[in-house]
Amino acid sequence: MEENLKQLRNIGSSKIIKIALFGPESTGKTTLAIQLAEHFKTAWVPEFARDYLQEKWDKTGQICDIDDMLPIAYGQVKLENELLSTANKFLFCDTNLLVTKVFSEVYYNFCEPKLHKVALEHEYDLFFLTDIDVPWEKDDLRDKPEGRESVFEVFKQTLIDNNKPFIKLSGDKDSRLHHAISIINDLEKAKKMEFSSLDFVQIYEHGISLENIKDQLNIFKNGISKTVLKEAAKVSNGILELTENDFHQKEAFFDENKSNFELEKFVPASGAASRMFKFLTEFLHEFDIENQSINAYINKKKDNELLLFIVGLEKFPFFKTVNTKLKEVYPNFESLGSDYKNYYFIKLLLSSDYFDYANKPKGILPFHKYRSHIVSAVEEHLYECAYYSSSNGSSHLHFTISEAHQHLFEYIVSRAKIRVEKASDTTIDISYSYQNKSTDTIAVDLNNNPFRDKNGELVFRPGGHGALIENLNKLNADIVFIKNIDNVIQNQIESITLYKKALAGILIELQQQVFNYLNQIDNSKEESFDEIMAFAKNKLNIESAQNFAKYTLENKISYLKDILDRPIRVCGMVKNEGEAGGGPFWVRDLNETISLQIVESSQVDLTDSNQAKILADATHFNPVDLVCGIRNYKKEKFDLTQFIDHNSGFIVDKNKDGKPLKGYELPGLWNGAMAKWLTIFVEVPLMTFNPVKTVNDLLKPVHQPEYF
Repeated sequence: MEENLKQLRNIGSSKIIKIALFGPESTGKTTLAIQLAEHFKTAWVPEFARDYLQEKWDKTGQICDIDDMLPIAYGQVKLENELLSTANKFLFCDTNLLVTKVFSEVYYNFCEPKLHKVALEHEYDLFFLTDIDVPWEKDDLRDKPEGRESVFEVFKQTLIDNNKPFIKLSGDKDSRLHHAISIINDLEKAKKMEFSSLDFVQIYEHGISLENIKDQLNIFKNGISKTVLKEAAKVSNGILELTENDFHQKEAFFDENKSNFELEKFVPASGAASRMFKFLTEFLHEFDIENQSINAYINKKKDNELLLFIVGLEKFPFFKTVNTKLKEVYPNFESLGSDYKNYYFIKLLLSSDYFDYANKPKGILPFHKYRSHIVSAVEEHLYECAYYSSSNGSSHLHFTISEAHQHLFEYIVSRAKIRVEKASDTTIDISYSYQNKSTDTIAVDLNNNPFRDKNGELVFRPGGHGALIENLNKLNADIVFIKNIDNVIQNQIESITLYKKALAGILIELQQQVFNYLNQIDNSKEESFDEIMAFAKNKLNIESAQNFAKYTLENKISYLKDILDRPIRVCGMVKNEGEAGGGPFWVRDLNETISLQIVESSQVDLTDSNQAKILADATHFNPVDLVCGIRNYKKEKFDLTQFIDHNSGFIVDKNKDGKPLKGYELPGLWNGAMAKWLTIFVEVPLMTFNPVKTVNDLLKPVHQPEYF
């Protein structure tokens, strides 16, 4: 018997992909095994125990007992080995020794050591854990249906405890079959890509497609082509310049038409505030309060940021709250010297036991101090939303956040919403979404092989803010206002409203023209085609196709619809005063097509002197101030994922567990993710751009209560 059981170890060397059906009785294992074998035109291994025990029942009227476990195991091994030799690429096993082991333990509280050992050693490429969401069917050999939940959990835990690659299958017979077929096809692809079964399950659970991983690995190996700049976009050369009167007219046009649209504001807000407090974190790590003065530390490190923070301490909106807590924690606080007071202030501000500001989302931190209360960036966005992204007395605001922080946002919103709705006489609907794990990207080592952590598992990293195109794509609005969480201002809501509404007015006006032309194209009004081409060039900055006049009518229609039937973005641009980030440029793509794009410096080949010169020649900066039209002329939602330039991502150098790795970040939300949109750049005043990159930015006049 022992020698026969050892034969199981030889099966693992087979090139056949073996799938084990694993689960309690009456969970559809046999049905699925037969279906899969039929679909893939291969063999399946039936349950030896069924015939064995039926024969025993027929002869003696007795059911299974502990003495039957080893004979069943032996018969199952023999049957699997026989059918393995006839299998075509795949072998589907209705049961396996691990099932026998679990039943032995569940029903008899004992498992023969030989069976236990070989059951754990035997390998399958994948286990399908069959759920108990199907009806229990009675027959002579089945136990009672009671307790299925607890038995199922034993099966599941067995797979987990023994690190077996498994995927749970639920649903009805047809859905299980379709799901299983899809998984098996992907498993075969993963094997060809030299991923293990455990790798495959990790990829599957992450929700990342193998095609995306394959593309990402190719990007690491081949590199990313740099963006080719033609010239910087400037006023009257890609950037619209409007007078103050023009802005008011566009604002009025928006107000006249906004009731016809579903409006929504979209705020990326998932980022932690770690960078805001980076210099303070470094100070706490390096400073020795017992043997050093803060002034000496500042002089030695030339840490002007720390000096500014301490000088302006009482002006921060969180000063009073932290100072009050300090007096509770340190009863002798008032008698301490200034160095100790400042040191303990910073310590409490960042301590995980108290305020922990560096690890909280930037959006929920105190940003502005008003006469009656302190407000966060989230509350400022609520006010803005009510003022410019509302119609018919209601507005919609969507935050992209990390799931772990949702309760913090909800707490802030629950308190702020009442104030804002009362002050604006507008109802605000708040929604949240998370960056989908399926948009994470695989990391590689310096040889471009998949990077593995200390446990041998693949490492996936968030794909960057470009992944949020998926979140934007799920909104049901007609017009979406996009603004970063930290780009808010105090006491200037009317001015901010003017420029945001004006951008939206430009969008609606442009959209109406585009939709009108697309309807004309649908009606084959060829006499208007020259007018449409002129509009595309003069208003949309789209260069005419060569030899367009020689195109057939069908090709003309196809071309015009292709260039016009796209999402639209109107982007506010401020004059560049040294801020880091993207700017507006005329760009030449691989097809020699020229278009307006927002480009980051990391996308440019700075070793090319001409490209570096064009980059330095930029006059404007992108403050991430966008208004977007995401429905087409038939009122259908665009699939925004179809308008991404997948060649405009970023490779970044990172490390994990002290080892260097390379990561891939998806094309940025307002860079490559919107590269194929219709794009309009509009110059807006610098006061519309007030990001809080470091905590000291809160000391700027625009974030202080005396700023009017």
